[in-house]
Amino acid sequence: MVTSSQTGVVNTVRFTLSNTLATGGRRGIIPLLGSTDLHSRTSLSFTFFSAHNFASIKHSSSMDAPLTVKASSSAIGTIHVHISLKLGNDIFLGVLMFFGLGFFLDCDDGIIGEKDLLIVGPGVLGRLVAEKWREEHPGCQIFGQTMTPDHHDELIKKGIKPSLKETKLCKKFPYVIFCAPPSRTADYPGDVREAALKWNTEGSFVFTSSSAPYDCHDNGPCDEDTPVVPIGTSPRTDVLLKAEKAALEYGGCVLRLAGLYKADRGAHTYWLSKGTSDFRGDHIVNLIHYEDAASLAVVILKKKLRGRIFLGCDNHPLSRQEVMDLVNKSGKYDQKFEGFTGTSDPLGKKLDNSRTRAELEWEPKYGSFAGFLGVSE
Repeated sequence: MVTSSQTGVVNTVRFTLSNTLATGGRRGIIPLLGSTDLHSRTSLSFTFFSAHNFASIKHSSSMDAPLTVKASSSAIGTIHVHISLKLGNDIFLGVLMFFGLGFFLDCDDGIIGEKDLLIVGPGVLGRLVAEKWREEHPGCQIFGQTMTPDHHDELIKKGIKPSLKETKLCKKFPYVIFCAPPSRTADYPGDVREAALKWNTEGSFVFTSSSAPYDCHDNGPCDEDTPVVPIGTSPRTDVLLKAEKAALEYGGCVLRLAGLYKADRGAHTYWLSKGTSDFRGDHIVNLIHYEDAASLAVVILKKKLRGRIFLGCDNHPLSRQEVMDLVNKSGKYDQKFEGFTGTSDPLGKKLDNSRTRAELEWEPKYGSFAGFLGVSE
């Protein structure tokens, strides 16, 4: 059994483990078995840290004995452990990497409150969800699961307790939202299933998807009831539909989002950086501001709904050319967009989420891209 707590509190950690110690590219086995505690003969100390790189100065052999050690952790789910192992007069240093080792850990990582939230993929959208969730539930704990530790310091400053995907979290959460993109994983549906298993089913589980699977490619109307493309249409839509299916099977809800944007992020900034684009300018695009996507997600979380699909958009579809004309007109950017040159690529769709708005009693803060920029259409 392993116990840990919040920053600065030292706890006793007791467990039995037989697995691999990664030591700077070499691997050694340290089976920890038996029935007596380790005292002066063998000592083992853990210091939790979030650094990704590690090295060792000596390769260890093996020992047989259970152990009681002291551990301090800065947040739930830290997975890198610095290990200092003393056997007689020899000292071995290395890093025990919890992920991928597959050992059983029975632990208690502190109390999870009834309004606590786990965000899988706390990027731009996920952090806004955290901000809005905390406004609704002051004093709640918010946890963020990431692929790498690169932005953990930023998350901590925002009051989000970070952990890595491979961390063996020992508690389930009443509220879970999956905001991670499919681009950084080989098994996106599998990741959604893993996230769903961290939900205790008491609150809500929400998977943020895309409006891409809707089967409409002639600039025609599209709403929540529009059929989706069949599996096999494209790798992109296949991944999304399979991930949605996983979320729905666990009782979660799906939020299909239009193109996300804010002042310095979105399709408009990409096209602006290029100056010209070989896409066709009459292709209809649909948008939703990051803040509005976050507020909509929070509304769905609070409703505690099961197995539902919702659509997030601003109900003001625009052609690509209209988007960039508004950008140029706004005067808010130093660059100027010159134009689109394509004529043969596919057309888009005109999204309408009136049903979502009516059912959830939700309206966006930014009703249109033009309104966000402060210009008339």
